Amino acid sequence: MLSSLNADFKFPVVKVALRLMQLPDMNLLPALDALLREGSVTGAAAELNVSASAMSRTLGRLRRVVGDPLLVPAGRGLALTPRARDLRPLVEDALAGALAALQPPAPVDIASLEREFMIRTNDAVAVVLGSAVTARVAREAPGVRLRILPEGDEDPADLRDRVDLDLGSLPELPPDVRSSPLYEHRYVAAVRADADCARGGQRELTLDQFTAMPHVAVSRRGRSRSVVDNLLAELGLRRQVLATVPTHSAACFLALESDVLALLPAEFARRTAQVMPLAVLEIPLPLPPVTCDMAWHLRLDADPGHRWLRQVINEAVQALTTS
Repeated sequence: MLSSLNADFKFPVVKVALRLMQLPDMNLLPALDALLREGSVTGAAAELNVSASAMSRTLGRLRRVVGDPLLVPAGRGLALTPRARDLRPLVEDALAGALAALQPPAPVDIASLEREFMIRTNDAVAVVLGSAVTARVAREAPGVRLRILPEGDEDPADLRDRVDLDLGSLPELPPDVRSSPLYEHRYVAAVRADADCARGGQRELTLDQFTAMPHVAVSRRGRSRSVVDNLLAELGLRRQVLATVPTHSAACFLALESDVLALLPAEFARRTAQVMPLAVLEIPLPLPPVTCDMAWHLRLDADPGHRWLRQVINEAVQALTTS
């Protein structure tokens, strides 16, 4: 009846439970190892700090489990049977493997680590943190490869198998996903360096200038409306969104070649203006700061290589915020 149940039952948990019910007592393994090495009940008992009578009973159990006498009388002592001699290396390997499995992980040698990490983020975060992170990875762990994935639906379920780290403004996360804040960023406006509103050393847009210029919105989902429009509506104002693009980099190129205004994270805009003829201006609206978080699945929380990468990113953020 039980074998029929086992054959027909489709739930793997039940199958595993049935297999475990047939396993011998694994606590016998250290006693078997001591008996085979010592060749003596008394010696094995002393090694395991048990009485000779207890070890003798254990030997009886082992004989029934293994189906062999293991130790037989030989003069005044005991001798190993051929089966016992064959078992010695197997038992030693089994114990060594069990001990290794139950030990905490050894410190990882980052310099020899060979691994690929999948990091999902947007282009603004990649620009702000990417150079410092990749430079350190190349210096300390030349065998590590970083694969940067573009943001999409940001499904936290991807962290359970496909994605190693999520960086950005994240949705509500399930209990099996860990997260920590990295930094907050605020928004500024980027315009062509020779735009009228950027001449004369002007550092901040007026409301009239802000609403008069066409805007380029950044949204990977193609949304043109945001909190900016809500704040303007409270003032009885509105803006014209001329185009919506999926990346901040695309918004920069449109601002560079057109009379438009692009709203960008401040640090990204500052770095872009170092290599493009763009002017960065403060905006006349109290936009709330946006938190950039780092998220990873619980399966990787104690992984030494993953912990090192998280530390690298955190230290890159610290250098950014203190510079």
